[in-house]
Amino acid sequence: MNTYADIPQQWPENVIVVDAEYVDSVAFDLIVNFERMIGRHIPPADLPRWMDCIALDGGMKIADGDEGRKVETMVVMVTDGRTERLENFAPSHFATEINGKAFADNLGEFTFSVVSHEDLTTKAEMIADIAAMAITQKELRRLMIVPNADDAATLDLLRRTLRTVDDDKRITIFAMQPIAGGNFRQEILGYSLMNALGIRADEIK
Repeated sequence: MNTYADIPQQWPENVIVVDAEYVDSVAFDLIVNFERMIGRHIPPADLPRWMDCIALDGGMKIADGDEGRKVETMVVMVTDGRTERLENFAPSHFATEINGKAFADNLGEFTFSVVSHEDLTTKAEMIADIAAMAITQKELRRLMIVPNADDAATLDLLRRTLRTVDDDKRITIFAMQPIAGGNFRQEILGYSLMNALGIRADEIK
């Protein structure tokens, strides 16, 4: 499994950092709850579609590519090193289907790296370290983070890491509930996951 050294050194203008096991567990909970509520099978979440939703919620626009330039987004999925795949997304296998892969659409090109936290650090610390590296990059315009927002210590660490971010960088943290304080924007994680799971608004009225 990749570690810090395997994160690409060329940072693009958009970076998405994801706690892989956490978002997988949230997707599972949504599938179970909504299958019961709407009475139909819900397939695994479409990973590229979810990335598009996160990007849009994080401030990216389709018009960003209208200048004729290539808009690039780096997605870093941080795992605990013990799991081989996402159980509730497709594609799912870290080594063969996600790491080193890319897709392109009307928001630009998304490239994936899968990294595991090393023995001397926690997953929360690794996510914070990646965020700290990203915000020092001159090219960075947007940083989107999907941490384990259920853990107060993780959120405190991110608040400290992001407290001095330059005003020209847009930072967005995704969580299932509103977060108190912090030098960043917030978006509700459930909305993007519901879209990627194909749950329609008219089904849950």
